[in-house]
Amino acid sequence: MDTIDVALYISYTLTILAALAAIIFPLINSISDPKSMVKAGAGLAALVIVFLISWAISGSEVLPAYAEFEVGASLSKFIGGLLTMMYILTGLALGGIVYTEVSKAVK
Repeated sequence: MDTIDVALYISYTLTILAALAAIIFPLINSISDPKSMVKAGAGLAALVIVFLISWAISGSEVLPAYAEFEVGASLSKFIGGLLTMMYILTGLALGGIVYTEVSKAVK
């Protein structure tokens, strides 16, 4: 076994442990403060609504070049929805940054 293999297995293990810690510790803290779970649920619901709107406006066409990857109409629509959601959220984030900086400059 090479040292590279050992390092990869260690990094896989540490990545999995970090992901579990990122999920479990906030849940433990949320149990003591249920109001924070309501805020997280509202944020998740907002993301689901943005995705559903993005999915509804995305197209389902498949180019012949993607047929070899077994991309069907439903997968194309799903990917289009995810991309449109990313564009919307990126635009909102950039708009928020610009608004914050302009409002700070005006004050």
